[in-house]
Amino acid sequence: MAKPKKSWAEKMQSDKLPVVKPAPIDIAGMKAGQIMLVPTAKLIDAAVRAIPEGQSLSIPAFRTQLAKQHQAEVCCPITTGILLRIVAEAAFENYEAGTDLADVTPVWRVLDRDAPTMKKLSYDPEFLLELRSQEGITS
Repeated sequence: MAKPKKSWAEKMQSDKLPVVKPAPIDIAGMKAGQIMLVPTAKLIDAAVRAIPEGQSLSIPAFRTQLAKQHQAEVCCPITTGILLRIVAEAAFENYEAGTDLADVTPVWRVLDRDAPTMKKLSYDPEFLLELRSQEGITS
């Protein structure tokens, strides 16, 4: 019997810890051997929540900030992209379940119109773009 599919919120609850290790190969702008942070969903969630209202970070700037905070040279872009989607989907699930918008992870402060994650969301990305606009985030 197949396992029931986990909700996005359940995927957020992983007990995995962030890992800092040498990048195994040259990929996505990283060079083999660079010290790389492999973040977790909880780490991504906390970092997004730390971005002040009305401010935003591009995904590359977000990854750079995470790497520096964890004494790494780079942050894995592939893992970060996957986890940003999990955080964004969980945030929307929580919002739809009645969580006040002020208590929802403000992924709109990282995900802009051009973010690859926007095309993968299960909901209309215009929701996030409208929230960016409401906070005065224009880029």
